[in-house]
Amino acid sequence: MTVDENTPLILKKSKLKTPLPKFQLSLVLLLMFAEPISAQYIFPFINQLIRELDITGGDDRKIGYYAGLIESLFFIAQALTTLHWSRLSDHVGRKPVLLIGLVGLSISNVCFGLSTTFWTIVASRCIAGALNGNVGVMKSAIADITDHTNLAQAFALIPPVFSVGASIAPLYGGALAKPHDHWPALFSGIFFQKYPYFLPCLISALFTAVAFLIAAVFLKEHLQLKASLADSHGGIDDDNISPVPIRTLMKTYSVVLPIANYGALSLVDIGFFALVPLFYATPIEVGGLGLSPTIIGTCLALWGLLNGLFQILLVNKLIDHFGEKKLFCNAILAFFPLIAVFPIMSLVVRSQEKVGPVIWVLMILQLFCMVIVNMSYCVISVLVTRATPNKYSLGAMNGLSQSTCSIARAIGPATFSSLFAFSKERNILNGNLVYGVLLVLACFLVFLSRFLPDLTNGDDEGNRDTPGETFSHDVA
Repeated sequence: MTVDENTPLILKKSKLKTPLPKFQLSLVLLLMFAEPISAQYIFPFINQLIRELDITGGDDRKIGYYAGLIESLFFIAQALTTLHWSRLSDHVGRKPVLLIGLVGLSISNVCFGLSTTFWTIVASRCIAGALNGNVGVMKSAIADITDHTNLAQAFALIPPVFSVGASIAPLYGGALAKPHDHWPALFSGIFFQKYPYFLPCLISALFTAVAFLIAAVFLKEHLQLKASLADSHGGIDDDNISPVPIRTLMKTYSVVLPIANYGALSLVDIGFFALVPLFYATPIEVGGLGLSPTIIGTCLALWGLLNGLFQILLVNKLIDHFGEKKLFCNAILAFFPLIAVFPIMSLVVRSQEKVGPVIWVLMILQLFCMVIVNMSYCVISVLVTRATPNKYSLGAMNGLSQSTCSIARAIGPATFSSLFAFSKERNILNGNLVYGVLLVLACFLVFLSRFLPDLTNGDDEGNRDTPGETFSHDVA
């Protein structure tokens, strides 16, 4: 296979954009909506569930440890399996793998609702992580139905879908927990007394089951498999219709770079998001803002709304104006004011001994910077896709990037939350050590981003290349 190390997969963009395949794209986004719906609904009641299972020995200080362990195990299981599911989708097609993932989500949600011990909870979350490599496969499916002219436009819809799902799931998760207490006339039976958190789990399972049925009927397989292509091409140029081996991908400089940037971005981002609710809720005298859960939830909900609107309305236009690399390199610079605002707010609130107007202005600035940073996910997804040697390796590329992201999400929250506590307890750098570590990691991300390839625009309006049709990459 011929490879040119520094040549992007697609060199030219046409001036005219191909219209988005709205129906098929809507189906993929519906399946993507099932991801946060199936993951986020447990947050309102997971701590209470752990307390009622009495696995902490009556020590409520250990609840956070067990809750964090449950979420980390989900991402660890996902990190260990998502690459295999994504690779499988390169060989058997996207649709079968997506359907298997949806079945896995439904089963895990039901199992979670029927769990009465810590280990059955762990098992149900591991099932969810192990059987569900769908995020990477969904990105590959989106790339299959788009081309380079509308790829960014399609990827820009992913963050709003996750934001809406992450907002809705906790609402019904909390409202439907312990239904026998709220609606005794309807749920007074022994079953709901024995399994008080089954109802929200059932709702998530039913939604996923409905998504499965819709996908099974209407979702089309857009990846042309090797066998059919070989027949149509008379067996010629087999390398161009074969998935590239993983070892080859991992030795290819232009492939590894965007994935490394994706991993570094995920680590810094998850570290920041682990600190936001922790810092907002920590008492003023310890170095936080001492805000109530209601205020914290409202702030994050407003951020989700603003972020969704920004992604839909502006990101695609910004990519068209600045280009992928330039926009990514500039978007991640917002990490610096984002992180620096933490110690500044701590100093201000300590001097005023309350949350005043200055703090609210700084919080608004921080939330706005969060929106700027968040659009880098859309851009890096485009860069990962367009670095793929051929379109029959899209699953492998997205699987590698999603595995890297899952590893960051598995280690990030516990690491930075512990570092926050350690910084405050030992008063290292006046309690600000954790912010210093985040800033160092952000510097590394900025350094890494400078090596991303430029995706050159051209004037050939007839060009409609899709990932992997024209260019390949030299192996390092």
